[in-house]
Amino acid sequence: MASSVLVFVLVVSLLSNSEARRLSESDQSQQLAFQYHNGPLLTGPISVNLIWYGKFKPSQRAIVSDFISSLGSSAKPAVAHPSVATWWKGIEKYYQLGKTKKHSSLSLSLGEQIIDDKYSLGKSLTNKQIIQLASKGAQKYAINVVLTAADVAVEGFCSSRCGTHGSALGASKVGHIKGKQSKFAYMWVGNSETQCPGQCAWPFHQPIYGPQNPPLVAPNNDVGVDGMVINLASLLAGTTTNPFGNGYYQGPKEAPLEAASACPGIYGKGAYPGYAGDLLVDSTTGASYNANGINGRKYLLPALFDPATSSCSTLV
Repeated sequence: MASSVLVFVLVVSLLSNSEARRLSESDQSQQLAFQYHNGPLLTGPISVNLIWYGKFKPSQRAIVSDFISSLGSSAKPAVAHPSVATWWKGIEKYYQLGKTKKHSSLSLSLGEQIIDDKYSLGKSLTNKQIIQLASKGAQKYAINVVLTAADVAVEGFCSSRCGTHGSALGASKVGHIKGKQSKFAYMWVGNSETQCPGQCAWPFHQPIYGPQNPPLVAPNNDVGVDGMVINLASLLAGTTTNPFGNGYYQGPKEAPLEAASACPGIYGKGAYPGYAGDLLVDSTTGASYNANGINGRKYLLPALFDPATSSCSTLV
C-alpha cells in the first residue's frame, strides 16, 4: 500500500471567494468519519532517517532536519508556542482511542542522514527506485524518508502527487535468523520549486487553478523546501497512523484520506478553498507560519483530523 499527498485546491477554479467562504469549519467537520481498520500503528521510539537524493544546500537540509528534531522538543522551554511538538501531540489522540489502547506511545527522533548528491540512479525515478533508495536507511524502528531535489523527476510527481508513503519488504536480522524479511515504513517527498510549486508548494506560490489570494511568504525563505515540510508533515501523520494500509483512514484503501490529508488546504482558523486561514506573521520577514521549532525555526503545518471531534484541528 502507498498513500500519496497532493497539496493544492482544485475547487478554487470552480468557486468564487464569496462562495468558498460558505465552506465553514462546521461544514468541513461534517464531511468525514474516520475508521480504524484494526491494523498496527507505529509505536515506541522511531528514528526518522533522511535520504537526500540530488543537490541540496546545507541550509536546506537544516530546515528539514530541524523540523524532525522539533517534533519531540516539547521539553525545551526555548521553543515558543504554538510549537511543532504541540502540533504533533494531535497524533497522540489516535493512540488513546478505546480500540487502539493496546498500542503504546510513539516518539520520533532524527536518525541518520544519507546524502546521494551524485544522482546514483539518474534524474528520473520510478516508484521501484524510490523504494530502492529508501532501503538504504536502517529498517528497524525507523521511517526512511527519500527527499528528491528540484531537478529530479519522479513517477507521478506533480501530475498526481507531491509525495507518498508506504511499506516495503527489506532484509533484516531478527534474533539469530539472518536475512528474514520484515516490513519497513518509507516516505518520499519531492522539491517542487521548479516543476510545480503552484501544486506542491501552495500556499507559497500562485496555484495554476483559478483565482487566488497573493502567495504567502515562506517561513524559511525557501518555497521549495518549505513546501516539502508541509508534505513531509502530512505524510508523517499518515505513516504513523496508517503505516501498512490497515490503520486509520477514510475512503477507499487505494486512495485513503489520512490524519492530515483529510484536511487539505487548512492551516489556520477560517480557512476555505484558496485561503490558508488566519496565520501568524513574522514582523521582520513578513513570513506566514503557525508553528515554532528549534533553533528559532518557523514552519507552516497542515491541520490534523481530530478523531475525537471528527473535525480538522489547527494550531492557530
